[in-house]
Amino acid sequence: MPPNSSYSNPFPDLSLNAWQDTYTSLHMWTQIVGKIRLALSPMTNHWWQTTLYLTPRGMTTSSMPYKNEVIQIEFDFIEHVLHVQSSNGATRTIPLAARPVADFYRDLMDALHSMGVEVKIWTVPVEVEERIPFEKDQIHNAYDPEYAHRFWRVLLQVDRVMKVFRSRFCGKASPVQFFWGSFDLASARFSGRKAPIMQNARNVARYVMQEAYAHEVSSCGFWPGAGLGEAAFYAYTYPEPTGYAQYPIQPAEAYYHSDLKEFILPYEALRTSGAWDEVLLAFFQTTYEAGADFGNWDRAALEQSFLISPDK
Repeated sequence: MPPNSSYSNPFPDLSLNAWQDTYTSLHMWTQIVGKIRLALSPMTNHWWQTTLYLTPRGMTTSSMPYKNEVIQIEFDFIEHVLHVQSSNGATRTIPLAARPVADFYRDLMDALHSMGVEVKIWTVPVEVEERIPFEKDQIHNAYDPEYAHRFWRVLLQVDRVMKVFRSRFCGKASPVQFFWGSFDLASARFSGRKAPIMQNARNVARYVMQEAYAHEVSSCGFWPGAGLGEAAFYAYTYPEPTGYAQYPIQPAEAYYHSDLKEFILPYEALRTSGAWDEVLLAFFQTTYEAGADFGNWDRAALEQSFLISPDK
């Protein structure tokens, strides 16, 4: 059992400065695993086939087809190992510990090869400024198990609340899923209408962004804060309708970031609120309303019109 595995506050301290190096290494590791999923999984709209999912112990690819079998790769942030499993019974375990990204990449590809799985990935990281190919990355080599565990615990809580929020919508909606490119946990709702062709793309192919934003979307999520300076929850609507930034969102600590074009709720404001679920749901709901109301979404058709009583 890792140190401090039980917290009185379900949202533990996650100061960016305290684990920036571990964050960067873990980001590269999840990109390697995510690119394996991208290579093996059939295409799904908005790239949903590439994402990772939360588990009671970490994050998983879920089952990926390979010939007549399926394989799965899972990060275990309790025992701090990476599990590679095949439906033919083969398993491999790789320790999660401080070492270069290049070593992690080599060990994972060797493990797959030893299990009879041959897969090639593009080894250049995406959606980051520093794009060292995985097999050459000797720079990023940190791993603090305590902060990796904390990050996962935060994701667990956000995943739980997001699933409540997602349940309120009966239109097209994404799973709650972890995007390894941007290193965030996200949930998206769609109006049902096509969106203008996305032209903005930074450190990622334009066609990737155009598929991701092919339809009008209201998205919310959580990320550790690279580029912002602190962990935060975010929400945005694409395309952003006129008046969106002026909508009276909740809670009071949330604000519109004019450079990011997103609403931001600092993680620390949520963490110290004491009413975690209520505050987070209010942020998700009011930022969704900002986009749906000003964007003229058919809310009556898209939102659940009933609640199921707990005793039924």
